[in-house]
Amino acid sequence: MAHRPTIADVARRAGVSRSAVSFVLNDRPGLSAETTARIRAAIDELGWRPSRPAQALSRGKAGALGLVVTREPGLLGADPFFPAFIAGIESVLSERGDGLVLHVTDLGREQAVYERLAADRRVDGVFVTDLRVGDPRPALVRAVGLPAVVLGRPEWAEGLCAVELDDLPAFETAVGHLAALGHSRIAHVEGPTEFRHAQRRRRAWQDAMSARGLATDLVLPGGFTAQGGATATRELLALPEPPTAIVFANDLAATAGLAVAQELGVSVPGDLSVVGYDDTPLARFTHPPLSSARANAEGWGIAAARALDLVVKDGSAPDVVLPPAEFLPRGSVGPAPTA
Repeated sequence: MAHRPTIADVARRAGVSRSAVSFVLNDRPGLSAETTARIRAAIDELGWRPSRPAQALSRGKAGALGLVVTREPGLLGADPFFPAFIAGIESVLSERGDGLVLHVTDLGREQAVYERLAADRRVDGVFVTDLRVGDPRPALVRAVGLPAVVLGRPEWAEGLCAVELDDLPAFETAVGHLAALGHSRIAHVEGPTEFRHAQRRRRAWQDAMSARGLATDLVLPGGFTAQGGATATRELLALPEPPTAIVFANDLAATAGLAVAQELGVSVPGDLSVVGYDDTPLARFTHPPLSSARANAEGWGIAAARALDLVVKDGSAPDVVLPPAEFLPRGSVGPAPTA
């Protein structure tokens, strides 16, 4: 195997010390222009590249950001939000060669994961997602000394930097659109009730229904999963007076609900209108195309990464408010069926 050049090889080629090479790599003053040029020429001639871990150690940084997701691994892969969100983070980190450390864990091991990331200095900061009611993580990251940004409302962040994308307007618009089409029995299949954003989506649906004098009793759990969406749809369509429209908490549950309706011979949108949330790429290719809300998860990841960079650098950053989610009506929504 060919010998891989080292910093010592560069120093010998340039006729300088290893510390002088480090000065050039870290843009430190103190070397003449001629010496600096000689070192850079040696680096190019040898094709040497510095070790990212070594550079991070010399600068007191890990060169990575962390994302801890407390979900079952299989559910993480099926959730359309996280791949796009992670892509946004990576687009920022890749510009400088840094990385993302992803941990998928459960509630029992969550605290230990954060403590280990901080103790081992494996990351420079963390993204806190899926805020729960009574969530201990804002206090935890402070206690272990991890810079952090929170995805969600500022009041959920407990003083940490919050990066918010409001989903309320999309749910209000969706219900208003359905009501204008004559729907009065509009059901909601909600996400996990422990998640603050799932509760907020349910409240948005409830408030929009109540504002129009419509009943808010048609609510079933869906858990952001395909199985949950399918089960809830079967139960709703089996009612003596089934809903004429269902607003799901995400596209995964809505797509499963759409398939169940078609399996049962329920015409969409002739007998049932279906609305999702996330506007995943497949939403436009279902039959009929799924009405949804565009939340731009990738843009959220970009904004969160930039905000966390500021927190790592300066110790804090102002809250970030992104454009709200936008309701996109498509072929899965139509006028309410006549009796």
